[in-house]
Amino acid sequence: MANALTLLLDFDDQYRRDAGQSQAFLHRRDRRFAQQQDDNRQPRSIPAWLGELHALNGQRRDNGPDPRLRRWRQARWLFAGLGAVLGMAFMLGLLVYDGSRQINVTLLIALVGLQLLLAVFTSLQAWLGWQPWRSLLGRFQDDADPLAPLRPALSARIAHTGGLLFAISGLLTLLVMVVVQDLAFGWSTTLQASAEGYHRLVSTLALPWQTLWPAAVPSAELVGASQYYRLTDNGAANPALLGTWWPFVLMLWLTYVLLPRLVLLVLAVLQVRWQARRALDRHPGFAPLQYRFETPWVETRGQDEAPSAPAEATTTLSPLPDSATLIHWAGAAMISADLAARLSADPAPLQLRAGGNSSLAEDEQVIRRAGERKEAVLLVARGWEPPTGELSDFILDARDHWPAGTLLALVPVADEEGAPLADSLLAQWQRFVDRQHDANLLLCAPKT
Repeated sequence: MANALTLLLDFDDQYRRDAGQSQAFLHRRDRRFAQQQDDNRQPRSIPAWLGELHALNGQRRDNGPDPRLRRWRQARWLFAGLGAVLGMAFMLGLLVYDGSRQINVTLLIALVGLQLLLAVFTSLQAWLGWQPWRSLLGRFQDDADPLAPLRPALSARIAHTGGLLFAISGLLTLLVMVVVQDLAFGWSTTLQASAEGYHRLVSTLALPWQTLWPAAVPSAELVGASQYYRLTDNGAANPALLGTWWPFVLMLWLTYVLLPRLVLLVLAVLQVRWQARRALDRHPGFAPLQYRFETPWVETRGQDEAPSAPAEATTTLSPLPDSATLIHWAGAAMISADLAARLSADPAPLQLRAGGNSSLAEDEQVIRRAGERKEAVLLVARGWEPPTGELSDFILDARDHWPAGTLLALVPVADEEGAPLADSLLAQWQRFVDRQHDANLLLCAPKT
């Protein structure tokens, strides 16, 4: 299966290339693909559709990642390398032991807790979509980038990769130090803490592994014997006992630093894949593509078409999309008793008026109300009048306010009763639709 991120980028590239094509061409092309897949009993999947278009265009893509992901891959490798180096340096700094003092287990517990807190915060900002580091990216950010909604998840995956290498490097360094040095651990704190209370603390932390490795659970004797005070020279009665803290330290690091990073990294990878698939489903070109897959295209030709200029009289009508939102441009056919029933299956569709004598404020109100319904919109116009620049401006304004991918069906009618327009007049509306370069703008006719 194709990489979800690469698939999203390929789909966005094709959507941008299709923006310069007419709706008629896109509908014929994609409907033909859907029929071929059905005939071969193959799914109408996005990878298959893209593969078909690449083959038709003579494009050949390898199976490697998209070059636009290079920065994210480089950042991931960079964080992995830094994590490995810092993990080793971090553990060496903690376990430096020259015999003059014991290694404070309390400090180790505090730093392990800090690592766990940072790991949880990293995943939290990704799940909530926070970008506290947004200002650091500066000019590298592009909100039109299809990967923009995935930045928090991609950043979390990078951070967890570095954190996991940090944890692995620290764990290996700990094991090496245990082998090559005679480490002496102890515990100390400025707070008034008894050995019994400290033993309860470390026993609670050791609950996940107490049955798996009982030797890694410090005993009350060990806790009592390893307490020390900085300003007193209280040598331990049994120095060899102080080294037996290392299994606890090992399991503490493994359980509360390494394993959480591993689990959260896996979740971050799954989150990136899930969000990439969701971004593809929400892409402005996805819904129109599915519409073109599902609905046949109908081509009509004028009876008096001149052979030398077929494009002048050739029109392509798309099936009416399901909608309960009607806009009557300049009040076209609002008096018709049955037009709404022939346009919409809804018994009481919303009918709005725009253009003509309506003010700009009233047009903006109509655009807002239609956009709030988040469905396809049917725009009825007087077909015997040529389309105007005012209508084109209205469509552009609507696109700025409506959700991306909203289908707009332009329905020119022959009279105020909503009769279908003659083929001889449909050509000018076809040319108007083609000039808009809007893949989501359909030319339709009312049902008869």
